[in-house]
Amino acid sequence: MMSQLKICILTMFFISSVKGQVINSELRQRVLQENKVDSLYVFGKWTENGQTETHLKYLGEVSTTDGQILKIVNSVGYWGLSHRATSQILIYNDKNQYVGNYGSLMPSDLPVKLENGWLVFTHVDNLDCDNNLITKIDFTAGIPKQIFIKCKGLSDGKLKGDFYSFSTEE
Repeated sequence: MMSQLKICILTMFFISSVKGQVINSELRQRVLQENKVDSLYVFGKWTENGQTETHLKYLGEVSTTDGQILKIVNSVGYWGLSHRATSQILIYNDKNQYVGNYGSLMPSDLPVKLENGWLVFTHVDNLDCDNNLITKIDFTAGIPKQIFIKCKGLSDGKLKGDFYSFSTEE
């Protein structure tokens, strides 16, 4: 009896996760089709009762040296009783097909703009980091396997910050 209950709960969780992914995919496609650089789109409204809220910002596209077109979108999803956030940098191709992401970022760690093929990160909203440090990541040569976002200046001869790896999983 107890194992049937666990299976039922896991099945409901799986179905709602898949449904959530489909909905998120549809929202992302809408933003990509709008093709409005630096426009913030907000879908849903977070509540303590379990509603979620998704923020998507299309940063623009990059032409790589090998002829690829990459489209870059910031994604923040708010959920849970304590208003948790899940943030990613999403990468798409010129046909709006998902390529991959850099995940597990704090919302304050997302890039603020795409400029001449470079993602630009500042720390305007992050009190833990040095607001004078700016990180620029070049995407003109393709998608970096890993990026480093600076947070604080030199300490013991090293920059402080975080590494994020590119993943093709959705």
